[in-house]
Amino acid sequence: MPEQTATTCREDSYRLLAACYYSPSQALLEENCCISLAGLLSDMVPDAAASAAEAAELLHKISLDELVVEHSRLFMGPFKLVAPPYGSVWLDEQKSVMGDSTAKVAAFYHANGLHLADDFHELPDHFAVELEFMSYMAFKQREAAAAGDTPEADRLRDLQRQFLGTFLLPWLGPFTDTIIEDAEAPFYQAIARCTAAFVTADARNLNAAAHV
Repeated sequence: MPEQTATTCREDSYRLLAACYYSPSQALLEENCCISLAGLLSDMVPDAAASAAEAAELLHKISLDELVVEHSRLFMGPFKLVAPPYGSVWLDEQKSVMGDSTAKVAAFYHANGLHLADDFHELPDHFAVELEFMSYMAFKQREAAAAGDTPEADRLRDLQRQFLGTFLLPWLGPFTDTIIEDAEAPFYQAIARCTAAFVTADARNLNAAAHV
């Protein structure tokens, strides 16, 4: 797969995965996000593509209200969360939101010219936000490569590798494993398997590219 095409697939895959971790909407059911994701990943990460296809099938069997209930129980409350979607809960000693790692993620975004919009109500280390950041960085890498700026494209690729290694990979496994082991939310189980397979493979590819 040509590098530009692969970067586009990475960009879109991260964006579509992020959409699956926000509060469900009718658009998630109607816009075939998981079918698109399965198509994007079919060549890059077949295991992830299979899980995305499974998620797409499950979406046809569930109502939006049922999906909202599953999402709330896993990620939002009001009772004890099964899988808190905030990095600080998994990474910091206090095991609470808005920990030290939250500020470090926000600083990383700021250092790369981004900040969360004033009307955005999620924390910087929300799982979906970190996935969206990876999508944005892949987009910037593709943009630099299209302009013929190879050093900038390489720099952006290295920043993605750094972000994954520092912020996302350390809690990817525990977070997705908790969703998978819950066994009461089949759609999110499939999405968690897809996410774990794709992000792990992407990190491995970025690391390999850094040593070429």
